[in-house]
Amino acid sequence: METTVNIHEAKTHLSRLVERAAQGESFIIAKAGKPMVRVVPLQPVPARQPQRLGFMRGMGQVPDDFDTLDAKEIEDMFYSDGKL
Repeated sequence: METTVNIHEAKTHLSRLVERAAQGESFIIAKAGKPMVRVVPLQPVPARQPQRLGFMRGMGQVPDDFDTLDAKEIEDMFYSDGKL
């Protein structure tokens, strides 16, 4: 059975109650004897694997003329009469 605490007690002992919840204990906070909320521990968040930057370094090459690659063909497409 879950522990029930009233709002005044919850405010007074909030730190202690949070620690108990973090240890896996859930409890109910009541107002004038009427249950209002259930406090439950959070599920642990799985650790995310860090991204490996540069893992493909050295596996490809960029040509020296990369910034002008196919420039003539592109220019012809924009400024020609449609015949290549």
